[in-house]
Amino acid sequence: MFRRRTSLSLSAAAAVLVAAPLLTACGSDAHPGAAAVVDGERITVSQVQSKVRAVRDAQRATGEGDQLVKNTEQLTRGTLSTLVFQRVLERAAEDAGVTVTRGDVQRAREDAERSVGGADELRSMMLRQRAVAPDEIDDAVRAQLLVQRLAGKLGVDVQTPQGQQRMTEALAEASRKLDVTVNPRYGTWDDRQITLAETEEPWIKNVSRPEPQQPA
Repeated sequence: MFRRRTSLSLSAAAAVLVAAPLLTACGSDAHPGAAAVVDGERITVSQVQSKVRAVRDAQRATGEGDQLVKNTEQLTRGTLSTLVFQRVLERAAEDAGVTVTRGDVQRAREDAERSVGGADELRSMMLRQRAVAPDEIDDAVRAQLLVQRLAGKLGVDVQTPQGQQRMTEALAEASRKLDVTVNPRYGTWDDRQITLAETEEPWIKNVSRPEPQQPA
């Protein structure tokens, strides 16, 4: 159930998450040390680095670190894109009058844990399939609830192309209002697609099933 419900966030969020080299300075003197600026507020390089380290530490602790790291080679840029996307989603939800409380997040997380077999299983699934560190799961659950409730407020079914298009339009409108600026070394933010542009490949590879065996 949890995997089905996360389908939109995986397509909308994971599809936009791509990575690039870490920065030491922002391209604009007005926002030194910023990886991006959203509605006048900085997302700093140090914030991005801290979240990347948390994921890498969790990956290495699994005993499958090398493979998981390989599967998320563009994690840095992906992390930045997640942070921008979350702010855009929050604004779209606010504009629509959608709210999510801490209690909502806790209950949804508990439901997700039961649906996948426990807290450890949820942490493992989120790390392997979405590169979400254990301490970031609540944020991911909150984002999913916002997506669900925003879709409900808009009266759309996000499992349909029409519903996904309407959601994208709502997010695009919020993104334009926020005036997102990304340090050019990470790429450029595309308000229409809610994505970092100039991306050549997905930031996270499909790790939900084994790689096909190559012929000898």
